[in-house]
Amino acid sequence: MKTVETQSNNQAARVFASAFAESLAQSLIQTLGTPWTLAVLDDPDLTTRQGQSVHFRLTVDGPLRGECFVELYESHVAELASKILGQPLAAYNNAHRDALEKVILSAMPGVSASLSARFGALTFKVNHVEGLAFGGMFVVPLSASGGEQTDVPVLLYFDSPLLAALSLQQPAGNASEAGGRPFDPSNLKLVMDVELNVSLRFGQRQLPLREVLELASGSVVELDRQVDDPVELLLDGKVIARGEAVIVDGNYGLRVTEIPKPMASHFIR
Repeated sequence: MKTVETQSNNQAARVFASAFAESLAQSLIQTLGTPWTLAVLDDPDLTTRQGQSVHFRLTVDGPLRGECFVELYESHVAELASKILGQPLAAYNNAHRDALEKVILSAMPGVSASLSARFGALTFKVNHVEGLAFGGMFVVPLSASGGEQTDVPVLLYFDSPLLAALSLQQPAGNASEAGGRPFDPSNLKLVMDVELNVSLRFGQRQLPLREVLELASGSVVELDRQVDDPVELLLDGKVIARGEAVIVDGNYGLRVTEIPKPMASHFIR
């Protein structure tokens, strides 16, 4: 019997998986010119493997953050990519991998569009990865079919940050209904003069305790953010805006370029 937490995770992950399946099917149809379908299955069968696996990482940024890994098998990737490239079927190689990676990447705008109404604007990065271990990760199985290829297994593995974000995020358009009570905008006026502390985050980094103890004057800590990545504005640990760091009268400031979700939704529970 599934626990409440497992059921919640399953429901949240299937929302993402359904959007991915629909968009990837459309990308395959546009690329190959033949009908394709991807269906989300109820339960994965991880006891049988079908050869060496191929993995692609989807890095999600925006109101949702985390990673989802797409798993296929070399034989299926080789057959599918040979059709994409218009080449005779050959043993799996890097050209097959790169061809499928481009198709997956082309599906990401569709995934973002499908999920944006519920979670807000999302961006995706796609890259091939090797040497992964998925112990303990939540998995959603899919089955792809098109042309002569039927029941091609596709597995989606969700890391903890993405799964938690999917489970906890309220639909962007229905934030006022959280808790089952309608929100009266006039109530917000009562707290308009309350001062709140906000902070800028240029990046972050997790360090083992031994490295923290080794910090000294002159030490350099590399953050997880590139120089041209937006700076985040945080309220109570939550990102409420992103933008560019500026200098105003000798002080740091932020020129806002993105509001991930309506401001009022951060104050509605």
